[in-house]
Amino acid sequence: MTIEEFHHDILNGIPAEIPAKKPFEPQINHAPKRKDILSAEEKKLALRNALRYFPKEQHAELIEDFMDELQRYGRIYMHRYRPDYTMYARPISDYPGKCEQAKAIMLMIQNNLDYAVAQHPHELITYGGNGAVFQNWIQYRLTMKYLAEMTDDQTLVMYSGHPMGLFPSHKEAPRVVVTNGMMIPNYSKPDDWERFNAMGVTQYGQMTAGSYMYIGPQGIVHGTTITVLNAARRISKNNEGIAGKLFLTAGLGGMSGAQPKAGNIAGCVSVTAEIWML
Repeated sequence: MTIEEFHHDILNGIPAEIPAKKPFEPQINHAPKRKDILSAEEKKLALRNALRYFPKEQHAELIEDFMDELQRYGRIYMHRYRPDYTMYARPISDYPGKCEQAKAIMLMIQNNLDYAVAQHPHELITYGGNGAVFQNWIQYRLTMKYLAEMTDDQTLVMYSGHPMGLFPSHKEAPRVVVTNGMMIPNYSKPDDWERFNAMGVTQYGQMTAGSYMYIGPQGIVHGTTITVLNAARRISKNNEGIAGKLFLTAGLGGMSGAQPKAGNIAGCVSVTAEIWML
């Protein structure tokens, strides 16, 4: 794809015509099926929430596709709207736009969804099993379009992957204001989150997936080092320090590289057990 075609795809936002369905790619790491937790009425609401992005004349065709995804995956990802271009962080000059900060954010979003970075790229999950950049591919397309149109005097407001729109601000204001997974305490149990996520009203963005700034294990090394040092202080006697103490850890997932580094920085002896699935 040429840069001109890439620009056109981003500026186009939601395609006017419904694209063909995309085949399932088994070689890609996919998210597991989520809980079938919605009632019949809640499934109707999930479908209405998904269809809000499209003109009414397209609803009859899309509702069948979205219902199939909801039953098959427990979520509506809108796979047919996944872009055809390769997903990776391009040079900032390759992005369309009127604002350098907005272009930088586009770069960050694509880095989060790079197949070499994201845990479940087709489901827009960067890490942690449910750390989502967006809930569906239309939210991705709309957000990239807004960023490409943004000026230095505007701010994009995001809620759980859903772009609320561009609002007047000023040059020193944040270019994007993001929040994810806002839950009322009485309705914040795991099943509540599963239900609201399946209905398309909230998502769990983790620390850096839904804020577009995941940089892998290096992003958590500092906090992990502090944790190791504090743990050593808890067991130290007579201020003997951490040297020679054993740090045993296992089952580290996507952040596995941070803990051995943190142990080395702290100055203890690290034993790390991990299984890699190839």
